[in-house]
Amino acid sequence: MMQGVQSMFKIPELKQRIIFTLLILIVYRIGGHMPIPGINSAALLDFFSEAQGGGLLGLYDLFAGGAFRRATVFALGIMPYISASIIIQLLGAVVPYFQKLQKEGEEGRKKITQYTRYGTVFISAMQAYGVSIFLESIRTNAGLSVVPDAGWGFRLLTMITLGAGTILIMWLGEQITERGIGNGISLIIFIGIIATFPNAVLDEYQQISGGNRAILTEVFLLGVMVVTIAGVVALTQGTRKIPVQYAKRVVGRKVYGGQSTHIPLRVNTAGVMPIIFAQSIMFVPQTVVTFFPNSEFMNSLTRYFDVQSAVYWFIFGMLIIFFTYFYTAIAFNPVDVADNMKKHGGFIPGVRPGKRTAEFIDNILTRITLPGSICLAFVAILPFIISRFVNVSYNFASFYGGTSLLIIVGVGLDTLQQLESHLLMRHYDGFMQGSGRVKGRRRF
Repeated sequence: MMQGVQSMFKIPELKQRIIFTLLILIVYRIGGHMPIPGINSAALLDFFSEAQGGGLLGLYDLFAGGAFRRATVFALGIMPYISASIIIQLLGAVVPYFQKLQKEGEEGRKKITQYTRYGTVFISAMQAYGVSIFLESIRTNAGLSVVPDAGWGFRLLTMITLGAGTILIMWLGEQITERGIGNGISLIIFIGIIATFPNAVLDEYQQISGGNRAILTEVFLLGVMVVTIAGVVALTQGTRKIPVQYAKRVVGRKVYGGQSTHIPLRVNTAGVMPIIFAQSIMFVPQTVVTFFPNSEFMNSLTRYFDVQSAVYWFIFGMLIIFFTYFYTAIAFNPVDVADNMKKHGGFIPGVRPGKRTAEFIDNILTRITLPGSICLAFVAILPFIISRFVNVSYNFASFYGGTSLLIIVGVGLDTLQQLESHLLMRHYDGFMQGSGRVKGRRRF
């Protein structure tokens, strides 16, 4: 491992890519500490210190790397770009025009990228307007207003500032992808989540030094974290390989085909998307309750949809299982795979090409997705369980599972795989010696 780290800086091109990536990430973190104009920062910090960390605001602040809590120019983070990408991807499954673009190769990819950028600008403008209204409505317990001079001037300035911040983040991510190492958008989310880890560790240290938690309990929690990380790595890399044989074809004096390969079906094809979809649905009841503050029925409903409620855990887990199957069906089409195999003379031994092959792949994908979705649901619920029964802050408990851990593991493995590819291409030993190799994953 250490030899691989030393070898990275012996390759001039790889060294430049790593330094460039680090500089871009530093720029991103600096922008995450520059507040937007017209904000009373002290009142805003007081409000968020009184608020719960596991709700919708906590999720948004997680992806923004703490910038939303501080109302900085990068407060929206990269979420508008992710939302636009998801919408375009869903449109590709139902709208023929976008389906055609997905099959047009490089030109189609450029068009889709262009539409995604337009969608990012629109979504960021709408979300920035919502943020400005939200900031104007905030009052602390002491009666302080977060926005001293509310009005359309502040709203327009906030829309311009936050929209420009999101576009700059999108550009920074594209620069990392093109001239750095790893996937830029994923690394920006990754570094935002990791940035909250030192504060979470400091909180745990204060708990121990203050006598609120025993050393043995902390050791147990660290053991649970190690086991959970190992399980998430296994879930991320787990695949089922379906053997594929290509028939020999004689063209003139040359023989084509005849080789054996396989189709890797991931246990967790959907990645982190089912958790994001499920969390969005679970925030709906809490949002509806805010419109009926005096309704006893709505107030009783909030108890069932509290993150510490077992009912919330059950519904959340079932939604994750449902969305895992839903997103897997969108991301992987067995019919297209079977048609492409048939066109190139490929077949699965013992299975007829065409419809039977598609059904065979679909049945296997359905079976392996079930345990994958159950494990994904457990990983998503684990932070809530630890936060409730072990009295751990949500900021620290979020690293035991959920969206945070899945993104950290997935992006870390993908970046490590790209670094190893550069090392092996220059005839250096990679990070994994022997037969073990780091496998990549699907990006955001």
